Amino acid sequence: MGLYTLLVTLLCTVVLPVLLLLAAVKLWQVLVIRGLDPSCTSPLPPGTMGLPFIGETLQLILQRRKFLRMKRQKYGFIYKTHLFGNPTVRVLGAENVRQILLGEHKLVAVQWPASVRTILGSDTLSNVHGSLHRNKKKAILKAFSRDALEHYIPVIQEEVRCAVTDWMERDVPVLVYPEMKRLMFRIAMRILLGFEPEQIKRDEQELVEAFEEMIKNLFSLPIDVPFSGLYRGLKARNFIHAKIEENIKKKIQDEDNENEPKYKDALQQLIENSRRSDEPLSMQAMKEAATELLFGGHETTASTATSLVMFLGLNPEVIQRIREELEEKEVSSIYLPERTLNMELLEHLKYTGCVLKETLRINPPVPGGFRVALKTFKLNGYQIPKGWNVIYSICDTHDVADIFPNKEEFQPERFMAKSLEDSSRFNYIPFGGGARMCVGKEFAKMLLKIFLVELTQHCNWTLLNGPPTMKTGPTVYPVDNLPTKFSRYTPDLHPSHCMADTFMSSPPIRAGPGPVIDAAELFLLSPCKEPRLGLLFNGEG
Repeated sequence: MGLYTLLVTLLCTVVLPVLLLLAAVKLWQVLVIRGLDPSCTSPLPPGTMGLPFIGETLQLILQRRKFLRMKRQKYGFIYKTHLFGNPTVRVLGAENVRQILLGEHKLVAVQWPASVRTILGSDTLSNVHGSLHRNKKKAILKAFSRDALEHYIPVIQEEVRCAVTDWMERDVPVLVYPEMKRLMFRIAMRILLGFEPEQIKRDEQELVEAFEEMIKNLFSLPIDVPFSGLYRGLKARNFIHAKIEENIKKKIQDEDNENEPKYKDALQQLIENSRRSDEPLSMQAMKEAATELLFGGHETTASTATSLVMFLGLNPEVIQRIREELEEKEVSSIYLPERTLNMELLEHLKYTGCVLKETLRINPPVPGGFRVALKTFKLNGYQIPKGWNVIYSICDTHDVADIFPNKEEFQPERFMAKSLEDSSRFNYIPFGGGARMCVGKEFAKMLLKIFLVELTQHCNWTLLNGPPTMKTGPTVYPVDNLPTKFSRYTPDLHPSHCMADTFMSSPPIRAGPGPVIDAAELFLLSPCKEPRLGLLFNGEG
């Protein structure tokens, strides 16, 4: 009798639920595959659809790189899955990605997961289509013109130099990733949204924490209930919107009072374009656009700047080559009045640009892009049903590209070859491609080049934990935050550096009341420290 009871209990508590779960999964797969277009003879891509309703979303969130690697190894360059509430086809490889990127508005249209659309807003540049997309993109691109970028350089240099100086003077290791996010956040707030330094200083801590919370919950299940990821993300976004609204109202008031700014930031361009338009943007739409700019303008650059510190820390010979190029182009005297950074000078730093390209090849900050199929179409022999989501993978496409030998090696010189540049159009897509290519591409490249110049000119550094484990969420970052010890780099001075030699060999001088200061010490002083003796050299006020 006892054995019978035990068997019945086991059947009810273990076997029956397992059978029901298996049946539910099978029924789920049948229901999903009913989306197959009978008029198309091609099969669906291989793959699995996961658990009912949640699909394979949890595996992606919890084991992203391992999950995606396993899928690629098992199913190849095109496979089906179920993510963020929708049947999805994931695509990688240059030829497959080319068809997706060039098929915008014909085969596919951009469509991010529901949680992203809800938090960032449905009227953002990344979510609108047609003429609305073209008009918004045109307005924002004015803020990234060559003339506009030239105006941004002094602000970027000031912020980067202050941050680098602070890192060198710390007695404790620097956690690079959090510091980089703060640096890029300040730059984006000043340049893209036009916040004054005083505003940023006052609100920085709260804004950074709110932004962290919003980004952490950007890709979550679309369930808006208390304590859910979407709920927390929306709460953080509303705080950010309140601060941005204050700034928008101030900009509108300044415009009405004819207070012309020194340069027009991206948000100002949007406001002016909206006021000239037959269909002006609402306050909500402008707040959403500003939040999207802030996300795109600092999260991705912080990720790449962190990767730059990591790769250069692991490859000191690359740092030396950058310094040699800076010396060759006479950029190593940049802190002298007659030698300041500008767009032309940055464009001549070819090897430095290759270092940035190689970093973006191995660690693209954004892993891919989201689309939805506008109609059923064939891709490499498989059917992509209408209404299914399509994710193209940037990182996997770079990984499988045959044009990059020794893929695991950090080799910036590979991009010096003209032949590689000609053949890499869809093998190398860190900024996406087609009609939806990143509008801030030139701004990001300029910012990161300035960061590289300032970093390698003034710093030596050591990674305390060696090569870190990288994770994605939603951009690429090191799990340990990359603890690093920075120290001051003192270049070997050559006779050709007349002014530098003059200062380094001149007798001690007195800078106003106070102690006598050696000229060599004065030469290396940061423009960010008090007293501001750096004013003598870089013209900052």
